[in-house]
Amino acid sequence: MKLLLRHIAVLLMLLAWCASAATTGLIEIKGPIGPATASYIARAIDVAAERQHSCLIVELDTPGGLLESTKAIVQSFYASPIPVVVYVAPSGANAGSAGTFITIAAHIAAMAPNTSIGAAHPVAIGGGAQQEVDEVMKKKMENFASSFIETIAEKRGRNVEWAKSAVIESASISAEKALELNVIDLIAADLPALLKEIDGREVDGKVLRTAGAEVDRIPMIPRERVFQLLWRPEVMFILMLVAIYGIIGEVSNPGAIFPGVIGAIALILVLYMSAILPVNVAGLALIGLALILFVLDIFTPSHGVLTVGGIVAFFLGALMLFDRSDPAFRLSLVYIIPGTLLTIAFFLFVVGAGLRAQMLPVRAGRETLIGQTANVIVAINTQGGRVFVEGEYWNAVSDTPIPEGAAVEITGIEGLTLKVKPKN
Repeated sequence: MKLLLRHIAVLLMLLAWCASAATTGLIEIKGPIGPATASYIARAIDVAAERQHSCLIVELDTPGGLLESTKAIVQSFYASPIPVVVYVAPSGANAGSAGTFITIAAHIAAMAPNTSIGAAHPVAIGGGAQQEVDEVMKKKMENFASSFIETIAEKRGRNVEWAKSAVIESASISAEKALELNVIDLIAADLPALLKEIDGREVDGKVLRTAGAEVDRIPMIPRERVFQLLWRPEVMFILMLVAIYGIIGEVSNPGAIFPGVIGAIALILVLYMSAILPVNVAGLALIGLALILFVLDIFTPSHGVLTVGGIVAFFLGALMLFDRSDPAFRLSLVYIIPGTLLTIAFFLFVVGAGLRAQMLPVRAGRETLIGQTANVIVAINTQGGRVFVEGEYWNAVSDTPIPEGAAVEITGIEGLTLKVKPKN
């Protein structure tokens, strides 16, 4: 009997252990850090806490991002009710710029082999028109970023001196060197290895039980996906093209409505995104100038000079639109060159159509009947006959007899008589 009771007790303990088996939350952050990323991470922390996960793992691979969004993410880590583990993975991944702040701010910082961290020079929101202002702001941002990462490293007990050098000197190191310099806590080959490595670690008085834990992936919601897509530099560039084509299409074809509506929507999105992304004002101004030149060329006989100027302004503006030295916001030539060629083709078509329209002879009144088709009401010969066209009856003559009911083409007008020929 006692043996049976012992077995029952052990079984109950096993059942209780299984019922309370640890689970961990997991999100993947790939690409530049922006407002959508900050919103996603904050929501994921809340979801993981609500589901009582032992921790939230953030798998990270980023070239960098916006400083304001990075600050929001760090604040979310500080306020998190559960431990946050940042894992720079897979092999070949990078925690560059903003990724360095995020990794150091985690309760536990881990990296996969053959990954890197560093080059944490800050990126601001918006561009600057004056070089002097840019330099002053750059220095202020650098000082802030340096002090910011210093406080993060001190709070998490990491290497403060290296953290500051990552901002000031854009220092970058491998995962192995980061572990040696106390920048991160551990290196793990993959997710199961990470769960095993952090098992038993104590974070803010909580002991993690993650070995063999079930992983709950927390995906982006549709709103976050749309926002994440919209704020990409290449998406803004494409929307800019749509805005230009739509506005020009409406100007060259007044009353078309559809091109104007699409162009206006795209333009509003571009203006909204320019307030979020680090846009260079000079680049934006050049693209605006290109749009003005394109519109003027439609109404001014410049023989294409304004269009050529617009294309040059457009290409230079696209090159300058974002800081090409920052990989997080670099607009690739893969987008710029095809975009410029497409713009050239578009305006060759628009301007060409306009020139062809200008070369057509001006026709008004009765002359508009020439070339139209009429129906024979009274048989036609060289002496005469009658046709019906555009709601009117006309006298008509033809060099060849044409029977009643036939279709004829109007070739000329003499007084009140139409010259016609059989319709082929």
